[in-house]
Amino acid sequence: MGASNRNTRVALGISGVSFLLFVIAYATPFWLVTDGRLENPRFTNLGLWEVCFNNFQDIHRFYDTRFNGCMWVFEEEYYILHDFLLPGFYIAVQLFATLCFVLCLLALPLTLSFLRTSRDDDRYVFLLLTIGTCQVLASIFGFIAVVIFGAKGDSRDWMPGWQNNDMGWSFALAVVGGCMLLPGGILYMVEARRERYKRLNEISNREVSEYGDDYYQSQAAAAATAAGTSSSGGASAPAALPHDYFAPEPSRPRRPQPGRSQQPTATAPAHGSIQTDI
Repeated sequence: MGASNRNTRVALGISGVSFLLFVIAYATPFWLVTDGRLENPRFTNLGLWEVCFNNFQDIHRFYDTRFNGCMWVFEEEYYILHDFLLPGFYIAVQLFATLCFVLCLLALPLTLSFLRTSRDDDRYVFLLLTIGTCQVLASIFGFIAVVIFGAKGDSRDWMPGWQNNDMGWSFALAVVGGCMLLPGGILYMVEARRERYKRLNEISNREVSEYGDDYYQSQAAAAATAAGTSSSGGASAPAALPHDYFAPEPSRPRRPQPGRSQQPTATAPAHGSIQTDI
């Protein structure tokens, strides 16, 4: 099983909760809601893909059509409201939220594959890195989406009755889910890095062990060969003594120090010569 330690279990739990929260926020139409203080609000609630009006009319008064109920924001009947209903910041929020949702969907089958992968499998580190990268990127995109919507969603130049419009619970779930994706992805990447260094350490230790075994085996073979050669040569071929690297070096004659005369040594006269020394 892939989630065999505490880091992966915590990352798996955080990722599951954050993915569930963001999916709920992505699909529900309560990012912006009215606070209920108005008796007949023209705007009631709005999500990423759905908006609900109550006797709402074009703000430019170009058309007499009135809209009631909840519809898809790209509904054909709303074409006369597209310049008002779909401003640039709202499309940007939809884009970044969709990128976050798609990355979460990509991480889902990878997580299922990770749960069935052993730690000794070659794909283990790759799956950890891929899942962590997807979740970190998804968290960044989700954070950008909620920041843009939080800054522009209840502005006075968009939905009517802006004084009574507040952020809804879908927006709160998006904030929590998008932010929780980040620590989950970081835990996956930390675990991948730890597992990678662990494998590199095992490989280096194995190489050192194999090198040491080969060295000792070669030394033993050389000693056996030398012993066989000495035994076949008999007593006339003495075994070579090992060189002692720690033996003291032989002393050398010292040079006479400057200022001191060297004492002459008496030598015996040669036979038949005359000794002239007194």
